[in-house]
Amino acid sequence: MSKVLLEAKNLKKYFMTKRGPLHAVDNINFKINKGETLGLVGESGCGKSTTGRVVLRLLEATGGEVVFNGENILDYSKQQMRSFRENAQIVFQDPFASLNPRMSVSEIIGEPLVINKKVTDKHDLHKQVKKLMDTVGLAERLENVYPHELDGGRRQRIGIARSLALNPEFIVQDEPVSALDVSIQAQILNLMEELQREMGLTYLFISHDMGVIKHMSNNIAVMYLGKIVEMSDYQSMFESPQHPYTRALLSAIPVPDVDIKRERIILEGDVPSPINPPPGCRFYGRCFERMDMCKDVDPELVEFAPGRFVACHNCNKNTAATATVAAAADDAEV
Repeated sequence: MSKVLLEAKNLKKYFMTKRGPLHAVDNINFKINKGETLGLVGESGCGKSTTGRVVLRLLEATGGEVVFNGENILDYSKQQMRSFRENAQIVFQDPFASLNPRMSVSEIIGEPLVINKKVTDKHDLHKQVKKLMDTVGLAERLENVYPHELDGGRRQRIGIARSLALNPEFIVQDEPVSALDVSIQAQILNLMEELQREMGLTYLFISHDMGVIKHMSNNIAVMYLGKIVEMSDYQSMFESPQHPYTRALLSAIPVPDVDIKRERIILEGDVPSPINPPPGCRFYGRCFERMDMCKDVDPELVEFAPGRFVACHNCNKNTAATATVAAAADDAEV
């Protein structure tokens, strides 16, 4: 049985505004097993990146727990957090904005080693930086080059090397390829997969691209306006998506074959404000399968099959009906 490395329990993050609290992350739950990847997907503004920052305590949570290796890191002291930060790192979306333009490649990669006093002398530092550069596919001749002299792919390799410097167990990948060309995206994704296999890394992989999420993830959580609306293993998610929003996302994936006809689900209506979210289902105004109760009753994330969860009144009703029919058939056979 796989060991759970990180678990979010009723995690919340609200930002105070003049109009009231903005519900960026609103009571979400998920688990990530050691050595696996949870893909967190949803449209821009749904709270994906905020979730990644909250589980690392780059942003302080409003409520809930973040359990890492059996301990709630939200209760950690400053000294405990220093130890945790060696075990948990992040790769940012913009590879240029996340790098110090006044530092060379070797200085950027070696900075975590210097700050955390992991090296004894300059020779040792140079040796470890060179090893990290080789690990992520950066030529040694680039060690004294500055970020503005490199393309996006090499910049992101610098960010990945920096995240690996302290031998972490867990890395948040915050849309690490969305700012890169398609051909470079494939190289970076393959690199991250290779590193995960070789080093036993655990990822929270954040993206708005379902194709990338499918390629990288063991399990997938679909997020909408601060809530997780569906969660399951990647194969079940793509073969039999349950939530209407998940089906709409999957229908938007480009198909590289003109002969394949796919029904495109176009969502109508506006996304409600996260400052004053509606009392019922937050997807109600755009849902093509909405019922009357959806407007007033917020659906809970329910496990309708082993390892599969959905927050939808209509989905749960259909699942319950199917289960009733199956139970009746079993009784008839007996």
